[in-house]
Amino acid sequence: MTLQRRVQDVVDELVASGAETGMQVAVHHRGDQVVDAVAGVADGTTGRPVTPETLFFSFSTAKGVTALIAHLLVRNGLVGYDTQVAEVWPEFGAHGKETATLRQVLTHTVGVPAMPGGLGPTDLADWPRVCAAIAGAEPRWRPGSRTGYHSFTFGFLVGEIARRVTGQPMRRLVHDWVAAPLGIVGELYFGVPPAALARLARLEDAEPHPAEPAEHDSILAPWERQPRASMGNSSDFVQADVPSVGTFTARGIATVYAAILDGRLIGADQLAAVSAVAFEGTDQVFGNPARLALGYPLGRVGAPVDEAPTTFGWPGGGGSYAYADPATGTSFAVTKNRLTPDFATAQRLSDIVTAELGSLA
Repeated sequence: MTLQRRVQDVVDELVASGAETGMQVAVHHRGDQVVDAVAGVADGTTGRPVTPETLFFSFSTAKGVTALIAHLLVRNGLVGYDTQVAEVWPEFGAHGKETATLRQVLTHTVGVPAMPGGLGPTDLADWPRVCAAIAGAEPRWRPGSRTGYHSFTFGFLVGEIARRVTGQPMRRLVHDWVAAPLGIVGELYFGVPPAALARLARLEDAEPHPAEPAEHDSILAPWERQPRASMGNSSDFVQADVPSVGTFTARGIATVYAAILDGRLIGADQLAAVSAVAFEGTDQVFGNPARLALGYPLGRVGAPVDEAPTTFGWPGGGGSYAYADPATGTSFAVTKNRLTPDFATAQRLSDIVTAELGSLA
């Protein structure tokens, strides 16, 4: 049985059982797309089916693209990993943040994990206001000393650095530097254009959501911790340039990771730096052990403890997931519209792909 057939059978089973509503899975291996599977409905209210072109708002899975833009800034000589943020964004140097570097932004060690100033989801479309609030925030720890998940601030940190040195917003850079060169225009967005809204899957909440540990409640606001379908179903929100979250097809995001691996976007030396351990510690937001490369967690979600952490990528709230594995030349992506509180679906599919393609490494 081919890998495409095995994956298709699993996604069909997940939808038939009610575990999932609609989903896409895409896998590339050493230059070839070997899986492009879809199942279910994109909109449970209308019955519109999922196709390979259906767009899924996939929360933090988009951080992999945000990190890529940072690496492309470095590739293009506009900044270095150890460039101080305040060198290109002087206002950011307030309250002891003047030593913070792009490397520390990418390892979530800058110390501004929570959206400051009482800003909420409806405020995130106001780029100048959000960036002014982040620049004026006091860090929770000395930059570079600890790590903690920068849920929404991460995208604005990278995005404002990029804007300061290029003059362009993230949505434009993603189009010009990533989507257009890779031939995936229309499959990858920070800010969905009005003409593409009809292709969006409609998200559904899966209840109940687990409660967050009380000791971490004070750092991130509830909307920063727990994804809700209402956010991804808001046309105003998905049209905004909020580059800690994003909208794409599984095929599109898997193509991005494949291009990171095969040299179309960055060279071998930079790939080695991107995929190596850059910081290890206890996440100050969620309390879990964290092992981070430059812009990406290392290791597959739910992988066995004896599996070498060769993958880098991002899971997204609700269960989406995308990553690259330099050891096997594999890129993997799953997008879905039922927001589950775990990554059981992504893990099951990733296990199948790893078992098949890992033996070919």
